[in-house]
Amino acid sequence: MMMPFKGSGLVLLTFLVSVLALGAYCAPTYKNFLTQHYDNPKSNVGKQYCDAMMKKRGLDKPACKEVNSFIHDTKNNIKAVCTASGGKDYGNGLRISLHPFSVTTCKHKGGSTRPPCRYSDNKSSRYIVIACNEKGEPVHFDESIIVTV
Repeated sequence: MMMPFKGSGLVLLTFLVSVLALGAYCAPTYKNFLTQHYDNPKSNVGKQYCDAMMKKRGLDKPACKEVNSFIHDTKNNIKAVCTASGGKDYGNGLRISLHPFSVTTCKHKGGSTRPPCRYSDNKSSRYIVIACNEKGEPVHFDESIIVTV
């Protein structure tokens, strides 16, 4: 008679529980999206916008995040990209906005990857590419495409 979960079975069960717990913990959320990518109206933090915002949002710990973009528009307008009225399918579970947004992208200037972090910034009008959850909320910022005239 075989004993359930004996030997390698118990190890496998422990592994599967760990993977499921980690997956639930690491799943992207709307709240995390807002923390990392939403800034409306654009914060008045002085000349070094990106240095200040990356620090304020905790994106400089434990190491300097290489690139991050902040969207300067309403939550409702950003959420609309998850719907047919504000966005369209872009493939791979992503959606692209139908209209451009004001976006500031912060890029790490190089050097040490440990704080204090130094960033350059680029603000322009761009179409945004995001992933949305089943509630129609953005949970991942994938890229932005600069509007060319």
